[in-house]
Amino acid sequence: MIRCIRHTAAFSFLLLVALLVNASRVQVFEAERYAASPANRRAEIARYERPRGALLVEGRPITGSRDSGGRLRYERTYTDGPLYAPVTGYSSQVYGTSLLERAEDGVLSGADDRLVAFPWWHRLTRAHRAGGAVHTTINPRMQRAAFEGLAGRKGAVAAIEPRTGRILALVSTPSYEPGELSGNGPGVTEAWRRLNGAADRPMLNRALRQTYPPGSTFKVVTAAAALESGLVTDIDVRTDSPDPYTLPGTATQLDNAAADCADAPLRYAFRASCNTVFAQLGTRIGLRGMTDTARRFGFDDRRLRIPSAVAPSTFDARMDPAQLALSAIGQYDTAATPLQMAMVSAVVANGGQLRPPYLVDKVTDAGGVLVAAGPHPPTRQVVAPATAEQLQELMIDVVEHGSGRNAAVKGLTVGGKTGTAQHGVDNEGTPYAWFISWARKPDTYEPTVAVAVVVEEAAADRADISGGGSAAPIARAVMSAATPEDSVPADSAPEESVPADSAPEDSAP
Repeated sequence: MIRCIRHTAAFSFLLLVALLVNASRVQVFEAERYAASPANRRAEIARYERPRGALLVEGRPITGSRDSGGRLRYERTYTDGPLYAPVTGYSSQVYGTSLLERAEDGVLSGADDRLVAFPWWHRLTRAHRAGGAVHTTINPRMQRAAFEGLAGRKGAVAAIEPRTGRILALVSTPSYEPGELSGNGPGVTEAWRRLNGAADRPMLNRALRQTYPPGSTFKVVTAAAALESGLVTDIDVRTDSPDPYTLPGTATQLDNAAADCADAPLRYAFRASCNTVFAQLGTRIGLRGMTDTARRFGFDDRRLRIPSAVAPSTFDARMDPAQLALSAIGQYDTAATPLQMAMVSAVVANGGQLRPPYLVDKVTDAGGVLVAAGPHPPTRQVVAPATAEQLQELMIDVVEHGSGRNAAVKGLTVGGKTGTAQHGVDNEGTPYAWFISWARKPDTYEPTVAVAVVVEEAAADRADISGGGSAAPIARAVMSAATPEDSVPADSAPEESVPADSAPEDSAP
């Protein structure tokens, strides 16, 4: 009898050992495979069993969570959803995440190890962590000024604090309500199909993900290359530039919308946006010099994250002289995001230095304890301070005496550059209106903000489109919102007193 009991006990012990070994195999060695199985909904249910962490603007949450009462319990909510959609993106139980919701998903969902003191213990016990909070760099007054300035037209605005790289405004219109994609009901699928099928593409982030020919705003880069190379040593000395200019190796002539561009000094050529002067400067600088300068400003950088991914702006490194001439005036294959052109303006305003832009100021845990500060990327010198000072003179001249008068702000020193970029087959597409600018208080050399505005104006008459007419007033509103206590929009000059920055200016043959 005792022998049978011993055999039964030994067999039971072996069964217990086998059970523990199998449990260890499942819990430790096979855990990731089971967790990734489409049939396993435990991770999905756990992800939504508690509220998601918040995205904040100046300490105020612009996202929240709603208890749906379903298995996927908490759904994402948005305050002023269309206003902040180009910043937040969406968080959908069906379609995943985008923009900051994706880039900071670990913090917001509670999965980031930085949110707890002992990450290994939480992994072992599989305890749920409360989501953290992501504090953005956005200035709500500037964000709203940009959004209301665009007024639903296709376009985008990007604004940067040049000294730090903090992104103060990031707007893309037409926009959408990200809360429509939050749940998992049939309405979410319907909203997804409607938004993705819309002709005006409201879910496209035009500030970060869309590139446009920059037109005459790129002449800031060409002017920088001319000054840095020593090709131009005095911005008031006449250049050897014919009008019209025959593109090298072709019989095609490039002309100007403005008068008196023949042999014009750089100051006048920049103010009147003389294509012939800048096209010839580009060919004289050469492909290597132009490419090197463009890349120092940020073109062709495929690594830029803010932390959301940014489409690379491009300046072709393989061109013949005629193509280079067109690229020097922001045409041919040259393409830029609004964020990139805000970076160009920021370099000029910041004494030739570039602080790469970023959108997250800090991350805190659910209790408000600091987890991580902003990235604070290192500064790099793009152009010499003396070059930046001359570029500042040129941009101030555009606002005070040229086509950028609609951007003038009383109480601030403002520099700017207009642009009207052609596109489409034989340049028959409705031109894009550009304006890039920066502002500072008159008693300081420290810039307050750098802004880039692009307006697609698909429904506008070609004659009504210009960077000075369509885009500059939006930039003025954004710059005024940056320092509301010091700035008042200046009365704009009569239209006929401003040198034309109209469609022919950037025409490519």
